[in-house]
Amino acid sequence: MAKHIVVFDSGIGGTSVLEHIQNKIPHAKLSYLMDNKYLPYGELSFEFLTQRITSLLSHFITLIEPVDLLVIACNTASTQTLDILRQHFNFPIVGVVPAIKPAAEKTLSKKIGVLATPATVANEYTASLVKNFAASCSVSLYGSSQLVKLAEQKFWKNDLDSKQLEQELNTLYIDKEIDQLVLGCTHFPIIAEEIKLHINPQTTLLDSGEAIANRVISLLGENVMALDNKKQPVSYFATAAFKQTKLPITVITN
Repeated sequence: MAKHIVVFDSGIGGTSVLEHIQNKIPHAKLSYLMDNKYLPYGELSFEFLTQRITSLLSHFITLIEPVDLLVIACNTASTQTLDILRQHFNFPIVGVVPAIKPAAEKTLSKKIGVLATPATVANEYTASLVKNFAASCSVSLYGSSQLVKLAEQKFWKNDLDSKQLEQELNTLYIDKEIDQLVLGCTHFPIIAEEIKLHINPQTTLLDSGEAIANRVISLLGENVMALDNKKQPVSYFATAAFKQTKLPITVITN
């Protein structure tokens, strides 16, 4: 029987993780929930996020259960609420964390960067990752909510304001000596190609999508990959209606 995996994010960014999971476990039953009513999460307080996410997911799970595994495909939500959520639910929960450890292992210049939301770059968990895995490196942190909005724009409208992107990246002033730039927000792989055009071309962009998919497999068991390879349709849910959408989305209220 196909496993039911729920992928959650504030917006459409978690589809970058969803894609990796679907490619590795195509037969899985996948539900994708976005809390677009409060997008972007990177500007919200810890107290509000904790209450909001716990309440929303508790409500949502009752609508679609049984659930075998939950992926919090949002770096902001993962770094701030993952421990609380694991105490609240009785199934495995996989979080997304910035790929600081692999960046520190790959860097030759000993200069790495983390591009994420303001909440993620300011979070104590991010600081602990830097301390534990990148102590020998110079680590620059860059916080942006505008890039989240630009990624949403590209996904929904198949269009991206390159001038706004360039202005935002110029404002962030990403160090040209960085050779590993961690995309610490799941929205950012959606615009990775565009980001690459405006930074040092020798800089490698890293995200956690494949690592998260592998973690899902390890928790569900290797036999989860033994079934057929026919991709199943994804069920999409949102907390606010879209004026226009290219996906069949069910709006839930909470």
